Amino acid sequence: MTKETAMTDVVARAAEVLRDHRASIDRLDAILVYTLAERFKHTQAVGRLKAQYELPPSDPNREAHQIERLERLSQEADLDPEFARKFLAFIISEVIRHHEKLQK
Repeated sequence: MTKETAMTDVVARAAEVLRDHRASIDRLDAILVYTLAERFKHTQAVGRLKAQYELPPSDPNREAHQIERLERLSQEADLDPEFARKFLAFIISEVIRHHEKLQK
């Protein structure tokens, strides 16, 4: 086997590994989207209940507990806790925005 042939084989293998990683990423992205959709279905139901019973759209104690929980889970999963905190803060802000719209 020539050096050039060996290099071509290495590049072809790298391209195959790259395709496999990208296929996994695509599947995980789909899981994330469907999981977020399911989560928002439940938070919308919570928002309707809060509006019906004139409860405040946000619950700071619950939010703080969820952020602590997510930080712990992110550490267990070897995910940057700061990223997890920012991600959950974004989701919480969207949920509150939806709850506020339901109360109008």
